[in-house]
Amino acid sequence: MISDRVQEPGKILIEVIYKADYCLLCLYMDQTVRGVMEKYADCADYHKVEFMYGDGKQRFLELSYALYGKINVHKHCRVAPIPSLFIDGELVFDAIPPIFELEDAIEEAIGKKAGTGA
Repeated sequence: MISDRVQEPGKILIEVIYKADYCLLCLYMDQTVRGVMEKYADCADYHKVEFMYGDGKQRFLELSYALYGKINVHKHCRVAPIPSLFIDGELVFDAIPPIFELEDAIEEAIGKKAGTGA
């Protein structure tokens, strides 16, 4: 399922930090993830975090805080890489991954989620 950050219970959440369609790296990262989502529709949700708009701004800050801490974000302008891919709030890729690496990361996250009973 491709959602607006609605994560169903038991599913992992894949998020891509996305600037705009004119950012080719962002566009290709999004297309790469969308290309594998059908295979994982039963166990993963996808959200494109468009940090230039609406709720995307807040989520971008939340993910940046998780990476670097609030002080480093505000005082030193440390923010999440653009584009980047997070799974369940953890940075997994800061560049467009090859499909096999993306699938491996998704399967590993699914295995962890299943192992915790969440």
